[in-house]
Parts: sequence; C-alpha cells; structure tokens
Amino acid sequence: MMGVRRSAPRRRARLPAVHSTGLLTDHYELTMLQAALRSGTAHRRSVFELFTRRLPAGRRYGVVAGTGRALDALDAFHFDDAQLSFLGGHSVVDGPTLEWLAAYTFTGHIWGYGEGDAYFPGSPLLVVESSFAEAVLLETMLLSIFNHDSAVAAAASRMTTVAEGRPCIEMGSRRTHEWGAVAAARAAYIAGFAASSNLQAGADYDVPTRGTSAHSFTLLHDTEHDAFAAQVESLGQGTTLLVDTYDIVEAVKSAVELAGPQLGAVRIDSGDLGLLAHQVRRQLDDLGATQTRVIVTGDLDEFSIAALAAAPVDGYGVGTSLVTGSGHPTSGFVYKLVARAESADPEGPLIAVAKRSVDKISVGGRKWALRRRTAAGVAEAEVIGIGAPPLDDGDDRNLLRQLVRDGETIGREPLDSARGRHDAAMAELPDESRKLSRGEPAIRTEYVGADRSASTSPFAS
Repeated sequence: MMGVRRSAPRRRARLPAVHSTGLLTDHYELTMLQAALRSGTAHRRSVFELFTRRLPAGRRYGVVAGTGRALDALDAFHFDDAQLSFLGGHSVVDGPTLEWLAAYTFTGHIWGYGEGDAYFPGSPLLVVESSFAEAVLLETMLLSIFNHDSAVAAAASRMTTVAEGRPCIEMGSRRTHEWGAVAAARAAYIAGFAASSNLQAGADYDVPTRGTSAHSFTLLHDTEHDAFAAQVESLGQGTTLLVDTYDIVEAVKSAVELAGPQLGAVRIDSGDLGLLAHQVRRQLDDLGATQTRVIVTGDLDEFSIAALAAAPVDGYGVGTSLVTGSGHPTSGFVYKLVARAESADPEGPLIAVAKRSVDKISVGGRKWALRRRTAAGVAEAEVIGIGAPPLDDGDDRNLLRQLVRDGETIGREPLDSARGRHDAAMAELPDESRKLSRGEPAIRTEYVGADRSASTSPFAS
C-alpha cells in the first residue's frame, strides 16, 4: 500500500503489578515505628481517628467516599521481600524493624461512617484501635484514599443536587491521574452520578459506562452527514450525536434526517449552552423529534449546572471540575492519635491525648457519633460522644459501623449500598445544605461526655 510504512513491532512497557500497599506511605511513619520499637511503646494500645477540622470554604457538608477502596488496600497492606530489600538497602529502618515489618498484619479494629454518608467538622470518619505500631503505619494510605475520594464525592453531590433528577455522567478521565480517574468515577457514582466514561471503573466496580463519539470522529469523515450516517448505522437510532463541530442548525437537521424521530440524543459541547439548548430543543420539536434528549458538556460545574436549571437540558457530562473536587481537590482530613494505654498492659485503661497547636487542635478521647434528628427525621446536630456513645432519643441515627474486627474485614458492601446511603443522608439534611452560596455547615457539631458535657465543636468552619 502506497504511503504506508510498517515498522518493527515494539515491546509494550508493562506497568508494575502492585501486590502490596505497604510502601504507599511516608518515610517518617517507619522511622516513628523504629523509635517506638526501641522505646518499648510500639505495642501500647492506641486509638487513631480520621476527621477534618473544617469543611472547605463555603461547603455545607462533606460526603464519605473511599471506604471500600481503603478496606481493599488494608487487605493488601504487608511488606514483601522486594519492599523489605528496598527499605534495608536504603537504610530507611534498622534490622529489628525490618523483622517486625516482615511479619506485619493488622490485627485491630476499625469503625467508620458508612460510605456515602454526610459528615461535618469533627466527625470521626474512621476510628482505628490497635497497637500504636499497627495503626500508625496506615496513616498515609488512609488519608490519601479518603482525601481524594471524598473531595470528588462532595463535588459530585453538589452537582447531582442542583441537577434535580437530570442524569449526570462522569467524563473526567483525561483530566487526572489514570488511576485517580477510576477512583473518581467510583466516588461520583456513590454521590449520584448515573454513569462514567471510564471503562476501568466499569470493570473494577460495576459503574455503568457510557460514550459514543468525539469531534475527531466527525472530522475523520468527508462530511458531517457521512459521520452521522456511520454512527447511526453502527450504534443505532438511539445513539447520541455530537452536533457542534460545524454548524449546529445544519447538524441537528442532518441528525434527524438520518435517525428519524427515534434519535436518542444530541450533545452540545461548546458555546452558550443555555441559549443553544433552547434553540436545539425548538428545532428538534419542529422536526418531530420530540423525545430526542439534549445533553450538554463542556467545563461544567455545580454553578453552571444550576444556571441551566431553566433550560431544556436532559443531562450533563462533567469532567475537569468533578475529578478535581470543584476547586477543593482534598478534603482536609487528618489522622490523629486521640487515646492510648497508660502502659504496655493490653487491658490497661486508655487516657485521652490531644494536639494543642494553634489552628491544629484535636479533641482527645475515643469517639462515638450519632446524628440527632427531629421527630420528622430532619438532622439537627452531629453529636460526638467522648468515651461512650451519646444517648439516642429514638429519632436519632448512629453513624459508626464496624468495618474490621480483630483484623478481619467485616464491613465490605456493594457500591449500590453506599449510593443508597448517600440518597438517604441527603434526604435528612435541612434545606440549608442545598445552597451553593458560602455559609456555615448545615448542622452543628456537639461533643458530650468526659469533660465536655455538652459543648460545640472547637473547630472553626
């Protein structure tokens, strides 16, 4: 074939298989471990909590996401020969510490908020109880998962809320890290997105996947008409045709001529989306395609989706803003030691410990949490009990569920359970939570027990 030059096939680079998550951590976690082993404190019973001191500026609530991924990562958290060789070869830790790591397995307990639930400043999203040595090594891994996934879920929740039932599709894979894209698709689905463009998310988590064509497919053909004809012949009349490559009016006309009134949808990816949606809707109706949907994409966020509320739009495709947390790519979670045993005695009492640094305070003591609700089921406060669960008056909802018992994962659940939990959590929040304007958290946080019989959160929002 003239003009075609074949080259010798190249060997494809293979991504390294990840058999262990043990090195998904920071150097100083292991040096702390080494020092604690030397001092004899490594085996003291300890309680760590994962929480945030404040919500991102202007947000009324957060959304828990990442729990399922964290449990998978915990199951794979160990140190294989190659990792131990790396740590020893680079003098990260000494010989006794390497021996301890070689036998590492988590044997403690973990409680957590249900995935998909809402959270507020101070909410103990995870409570990890084990020896100091076992728990401290999990800090970085847990924070990286929850900070990313919850940021995406919070943005997704705001978007699906203002979409008011119109489906949203996650389309952000090309705007973030390749594996971050898979996690983002999962988190968005928990918070109400209908589907994702990411096939790996479909394979790994059964997230529904969607997609038809991009502008390059139209440009490949001699005419737009040819491109539409090829797509309809291949994918059927119910496909979605992208109509803004050249002239939208001509494109819509050509689309209906080819697919008829059974055309599934047209997609608009640029321009004044609200104005164009009205124009395209009128044209479709005039051509008899009254059931053909209008889908819009193109740098959407929760604010632009809200601005399109009055437009005849049937669905949204969201990319960059979603996978970057819509301006807040991290949730601000921290993982702090809040209680420890007085001695190495595993049956000894726990004492509360807390950080007192300016702007980085923590509240000591092992926590329990419930959401206080009115008789009508509307959330009023996040009530956090120190040392003992707060009292439930019958209308309230306990928030912590056990995820790991004696090192065994018991809290794994289908993704649809988290999705349903998010719907229920949003339904119980007051109307204030749905505002996009800057404001305080939708409900207050209260501490009860120990020396805090009834006090509000010390964390500024």
